[in-house]
Amino acid sequence: MANVAVIGAGAWGTALAKLLADKGNPTAVWAHHAELAERIERERQNRRYLPDVDLPASLRATSDLEDALRGAELVVIVVPSHALREVVRAAGPHILRDALVCSATKGIENDSLMLMSEVLVDELGPEAEPRLSYLSGPSFAREVAAGQPTAVVVAGRSPQATHVVQRMLATERFRVYSSEDVVGVEVGGALKNVIAIAAGICDGLGLGHNARAGLITRGLAEIGRMAAAKGASPLTLAGLSGMGDLVLTCTGELSRNRTVGIEMGRGRKLDEILAGLGHVAEGVKTAKSAYDLASELGVSMPIVVEVYRMLYEGKPPPRAVVDLMTRALTKE
Repeated sequence: MANVAVIGAGAWGTALAKLLADKGNPTAVWAHHAELAERIERERQNRRYLPDVDLPASLRATSDLEDALRGAELVVIVVPSHALREVVRAAGPHILRDALVCSATKGIENDSLMLMSEVLVDELGPEAEPRLSYLSGPSFAREVAAGQPTAVVVAGRSPQATHVVQRMLATERFRVYSSEDVVGVEVGGALKNVIAIAAGICDGLGLGHNARAGLITRGLAEIGRMAAAKGASPLTLAGLSGMGDLVLTCTGELSRNRTVGIEMGRGRKLDEILAGLGHVAEGVKTAKSAYDLASELGVSMPIVVEVYRMLYEGKPPPRAVVDLMTRALTKE
């Protein structure tokens, strides 16, 4: 048992907080809005983000960062990627010096083009790096909260600290593997959201199973090229944080990024789609940072380029499909 703080009370943060509390760990979940924290405390459910899931008595909610982090030996950060820097900067002074910190946030920061691991080191300092780890893999929050079997991976620079987090998270229904390839795990977790938007567009346009399978496969090749350019092992992308998360997000009915793509393929405007979604679709913001990072590093990512152009330049999806299919022929 350990005192745990989960920073972020969205669907994924709530599911992880429930998992840790169910294991007997006194767990505090931090919500940005006081009203949400109060409702969770009063109703013993997070009806806003994870409805109809009862939360254990060992889980409490608060909107006070200092309160949430007081005495926490494990800190799990689960906030949207665009908010990570601000939240970590505010939380830093209240995190115990020997606390383990695990990020379950997936994305690439728009302005700096940093991975979430780079943002954490930038804010908490290089001395914190041995205590940092990163959780990724195919894991819809609702299924984890329901106790359905799930396999994920946690990566960190320090095998000892990573193995501690691995054991703290693992249950008979939540299998956790470990990795030392932080960059590979991070790149896979971030970029699969962009490819999932493209897969959703395929489905929204009614292009069939062949198109979706081809897109997922070539999307994985793009993710692998970016991972290699960032110094990761392309083999990591054959695992849970790469192929596993990509397949789930591109095909699962609960995928928010795929949903955005489906609605775009059906002709709806992005602003209208996002207004009705009610949750963050990380792939929308990551598409811009991935496009910029690919340009900066000289990585060929034609699917990412087309997703960026559809999202940010208003390119019609049917035109993007034609342009992808009629590029110069190459080796696989």
